[in-house]
Amino acid sequence: MSTAAPATTASAEEVARFTAIAEAWWDAEGDFRPLHQLNPPRLEFIRDRLAAHFGRDAKAERPFEGLSLLDVGCGGGLLSEPLARLGFTVTGIDAGERNVAVAKLHADKSGVPVTYRHATPEQLDGQFDVVMAMEVIEHVPDVGEFLAAVAGRLKPGGAFFGATLNRTAKSYALAIIGAEYVLRWLPRGTHNWKKFVKPAEFAAALRQAGIATEGFEGMHFDLLHDRWILGGGLDVNYLVYGKKV
Repeated sequence: MSTAAPATTASAEEVARFTAIAEAWWDAEGDFRPLHQLNPPRLEFIRDRLAAHFGRDAKAERPFEGLSLLDVGCGGGLLSEPLARLGFTVTGIDAGERNVAVAKLHADKSGVPVTYRHATPEQLDGQFDVVMAMEVIEHVPDVGEFLAAVAGRLKPGGAFFGATLNRTAKSYALAIIGAEYVLRWLPRGTHNWKKFVKPAEFAAALRQAGIATEGFEGMHFDLLHDRWILGGGLDVNYLVYGKKV
């Protein structure tokens, strides 16, 4: 008997791909090393935008106390845990049951209060002050349907954050050929370039879902210092911030 969530916005093939390597989520030198390296600039972008959005002090120890956050496609909890440490009441959901099990185990060991559920956004009730879908949209079968479900979980005036890859010749060269075949940062087949999403497409889908795009920010890899940093254009990796109207 299958234990997979009956998810309409999740791709069974993509869920299976990431579930197969679920135990590697917290290995900073393993299959998810790129996400570990992406975390500092992603957290910087999220923290600074949300501090302005909610009128909080970004330098405070727990600046987002009293606010709720939903991490859609949370994986092993690489973003859920640090955001909980910033004061958010965090719920992380994922369509992969083993991903959720790994996330729960790590949070318990770390003593970080995160609620994890094996679910997709349309299976939840209630709304949150912040909803994130980071490195998820390029893996779903229907972008519009997925973002409509995500928007349903966001309070009016709440903040949305997303991250994905632009569909350009440069992203094919770097994210597919370079990252998967040459440098082997990612397992081959992790990404399908045809499912990458252009910023204008992302903004249009968000608008259709009732979320106004407030801004984009690119990310690029600094080879000299072996790290990801914000800036450098939107032609490969980028982040998006929006507000539910």
